[in-house]
Amino acid sequence: MSITDPARTLATQLSETPPGSRVTLMGHVHRRRELAKVSFLILRDRSGLAQIVLRPEDLSAEGLPGEETVIRVTGTATANAHAPGGVELTSPEIEPLSEPARTPVVELWRPVLDASLPTVLDNAAVTWRHPAQRAKWELAAASLRGFRRTLDAAGFTEVHTPKLVDAVTESGANVFPVDYFGRTAYLAQSPQFFKQQLVGVFERVYEVGPVFRAEPHDTVRHLAEYVSLDAELGFIRDHRDVLTLLHQVLVGMLEGIRAESGEALDRLDVALPAIPDEIPVIHFLDALKLVGAPEDEPDLAPAHERALGEWAREKHGSDVLAVEGYPMRKRPFYTHPQPDDSRWSNSFDLIFRGLELVTGGQRLHRYSDYIAAIEGRGESPDAYAAYLSAFEHGMPPHGGFAIGLERWLSRLIEASNIREVTLFPRDLHRLTP
Repeated sequence: MSITDPARTLATQLSETPPGSRVTLMGHVHRRRELAKVSFLILRDRSGLAQIVLRPEDLSAEGLPGEETVIRVTGTATANAHAPGGVELTSPEIEPLSEPARTPVVELWRPVLDASLPTVLDNAAVTWRHPAQRAKWELAAASLRGFRRTLDAAGFTEVHTPKLVDAVTESGANVFPVDYFGRTAYLAQSPQFFKQQLVGVFERVYEVGPVFRAEPHDTVRHLAEYVSLDAELGFIRDHRDVLTLLHQVLVGMLEGIRAESGEALDRLDVALPAIPDEIPVIHFLDALKLVGAPEDEPDLAPAHERALGEWAREKHGSDVLAVEGYPMRKRPFYTHPQPDDSRWSNSFDLIFRGLELVTGGQRLHRYSDYIAAIEGRGESPDAYAAYLSAFEHGMPPHGGFAIGLERWLSRLIEASNIREVTLFPRDLHRLTP
């Protein structure tokens, strides 16, 4: 059987099938309806739904297969304006391809998945089959393709870096230690060190992969493992070049959704965000004034982010806002300071619909600056020898950003909890399924 099996028709292809043709469908039994003189079976495959009509003479002794049983159906394409796509199958021959399926804990045929979040998560392997659930990740997949296409077109090279590392990237408080052949290793918090080093090889790199944060946060916005969309590029002037690239990437992700996932958008009734031709920017100090926070506040609280998101929408008609110039004391040691005032950084956070989505900025690129920055924090450069070797051998001015895929998706559909859009979430309490 080839990957594009000519003997199989997908549910959404039925509308293009000439009436009277014999076609074969394969999928799950989505729903059954038995009436006095006729029975209906709704089949679900990766493309959508199809209706099969059965007369009493079409039924076997066992009757209709149960919901979620996997079947092959060969029947006659017959026009019916009330069927999905305007075509249904009649005179069917049904062959089970699996054992009779156990009844799901939720009714997958209902338009809305009517179950508590714990029930949905505990039964994720089945609840993700619900068309509305599935539509969420179809938006994620289209976003990923848009992310890759945008960066590929801009001359980036996709890379994949180690997820087992010998030292932490940000701080020692939020890493998962693992036994690595008798030595202590850690699950990577980010590909930051590696993607910077690879700028010295390819100039422009990106990575899509998991990152791990051992943060004991039991909130609606945090996960212990998530998918990070990282990009790093060389020969920049400052962090504004990074922000320009981020704008192109976000536009590309939305274009991917529009081009490939229109049906998923309709199913979820999602309004795509407004991203203007240029992302509005506000300095961190001005942002504090705008939300009425003290000038010595080192970071933005969630309430501040929400207020700034509302301001960006009202003032600029934008669902995104870049806050630049975060205090250097709140940024990692590799962050480049603002040239005219070293209290502030050449970095930014992007707020998307009232929630921080992206952290990005310009990095240090001179070896001597790294030595000074590390020693200034009371650490030894020897602990970063492998990382610093790239800078010791010459690195261009560079910067980058990272987007959390699940957080992007949760704000895109305006979910109340990030776990609603995570395939198999890992957090403070959940390690299965």
